[in-house]
Amino acid sequence: MAACAVALGLAACGGQGAEAPAGASAAGSAPARPATTVSVFAVHKRDVPVTVEAAGTVVALDTVDVRPQLSGTIAEVLVRDGEFVRRGQPLFRLDHRAERANLDKARAQLLRDQATLGDLERQWKRAQELRDQNFIAQSAADTTRANFESQKAAVAASLAAVRAADVGVGFGTISAPLSGRAGAVNVHRGALVQPGGAVLVNINQIDPIGVNFNVPEGQLAALLKAAGGAARDDGAEVSVLVPGAADSGRAAATPQRGKVVFVDNAVDTTTGSIRVKAALPNAQQQFWPGQYVTVRMTTRTMAGALVIPQAALIIRGNERSVYVVKADESVEMRPVQTRMPAGEMVVVEGLQAGDKVVVDGKQNLRPGSKVRATPYQAAGGEARGAGRPGRGASGAQGASAPGATVAPPAAATGGTSP
Repeated sequence: MAACAVALGLAACGGQGAEAPAGASAAGSAPARPATTVSVFAVHKRDVPVTVEAAGTVVALDTVDVRPQLSGTIAEVLVRDGEFVRRGQPLFRLDHRAERANLDKARAQLLRDQATLGDLERQWKRAQELRDQNFIAQSAADTTRANFESQKAAVAASLAAVRAADVGVGFGTISAPLSGRAGAVNVHRGALVQPGGAVLVNINQIDPIGVNFNVPEGQLAALLKAAGGAARDDGAEVSVLVPGAADSGRAAATPQRGKVVFVDNAVDTTTGSIRVKAALPNAQQQFWPGQYVTVRMTTRTMAGALVIPQAALIIRGNERSVYVVKADESVEMRPVQTRMPAGEMVVVEGLQAGDKVVVDGKQNLRPGSKVRATPYQAAGGEARGAGRPGRGASGAQGASAPGATVAPPAAATGGTSP
């Protein structure tokens, strides 16, 4: 019996000893952590236009307040509120009967003076004949000649009076001094008007139209270079867009292009900016005086710039970095320096063309993590990832603050330089 117990105990001990190595082997063969699926973008080079973006205000290139040049009552109102008028088109007619009477009076005076002049001319000729025959003294002949010359001046004064009276009659019809859109008509038939009084109507030129905007003084050199130099400030091209026009389906959703026509001669010391004006066609009347718009102007082009999606950036305070996929499908963190945004893209330094940066899924990664790369899908649905480093972000869209910005080729966008 004792021998059997010892044998059973040895057998039990042997069984436990045999199981221990098996458990250790199972623990050592645990499966490795699966690779994380991420979307990647292949860094590529492209020429990126650098733009200045600013908020602007639409202004009329020409505007005039129509006022009368003589006192009188309104006989006819020939313009309606908001009507488009042509230069020279009659707007108002005044009761100018008094001016017509003055014109008739001036003409009659001219006729009288001309008759007197003719008589004095005949007297002067007779006096010359009599003086040649020594029938009159030389002083008498000189007096006759002086009267004749004086009457010639009187005729010239009467002729000028006729012209002035004719101008006064012309003031009885008030015509449009320029082509444009009339505002509200402030007078009605029978109203008494006078020079220096109330404005009868305001006219704004609508086509072409202007845009005023301010550019930071740091961009002045680039602005003048794009405009052709300080001596010629009419060469830079701008694009103007009404904010929110795309959401409302308005025609102004398409940027309208124009030219810089004015760069101020001094920087505003209170704001540190310089005033600029551009002119652009407005045949469809997309823009209206007083309207707020966004103005973008390309100042230069960054040739061969490296671009990546802004979503690939890892921001830690003032530091910027990205995850780069290596050849063994692991990732490493690499610091980069951002230069200028380009909508959903950004120009960076610190990478090489062809590097694959992680865009989506980077929150689950650590340096050395294994990944399974898939092409990055941009907002427009185009795949931009591994194996296609030559594809660009030509349709990138993005908002920005005023300042030096970068715009993708198909749509000018921008942002403040880091």
